Amino acid sequence: MKLFQDRRWMIAAGLILAMAATRYNHFGSAVSLPDASFAVFFLCGLYLARFARASIVVFTVLLLEAGLVDYYATSVQGISDWCMTPAYWFLIPTYGSLWFAGHWFATRFAMEGKGLIGLALTAGVASSFAFLFSNAGFYLFSGRFNDMTAIEYASRVAQYYVSYVSVALLYVACAVAIHMVFNIISKESAHSPPDVA
Repeated sequence: MKLFQDRRWMIAAGLILAMAATRYNHFGSAVSLPDASFAVFFLCGLYLARFARASIVVFTVLLLEAGLVDYYATSVQGISDWCMTPAYWFLIPTYGSLWFAGHWFATRFAMEGKGLIGLALTAGVASSFAFLFSNAGFYLFSGRFNDMTAIEYASRVAQYYVSYVSVALLYVACAVAIHMVFNIISKESAHSPPDVA
């Protein structure tokens, strides 16, 4: 755990950079990675859970960053502002639910052995909930679907569910793999004999 304590601000910086590098493109392209926002908020709760103050500060920074990136993309880059409606505010509880799920897992389970299965399930359920919650909010409060039934809207949105959740799970899996590599390196360096001059 000492290694993690020494690197918590590096983890925070990595999450902030991941948001900045990926938020411009929801689905990715040949030259850009897909949006990591769901995974970033989940990982913030997961990795900073034991540092309550840092976790809340980084969560707030990530929220502000997401808003600024979206503002820049729509105002400066000319990307469509289709999502900029009163429903946009639903992203706060959406991202909060992801942060909470990561925090909940980290304070109850270990990221090793059977805990990794629980982590995958928690990340999957959290990402699914976030997807459904944000889309329900958009349907109800964006003002763009007054003539569309909820069933029709759900059938149109369902085609994006797998990509959103699978991308989030892939990012979480990559972060956990990096975490495990750091743990192995730290254990090996702790058990290696000191150099003799």
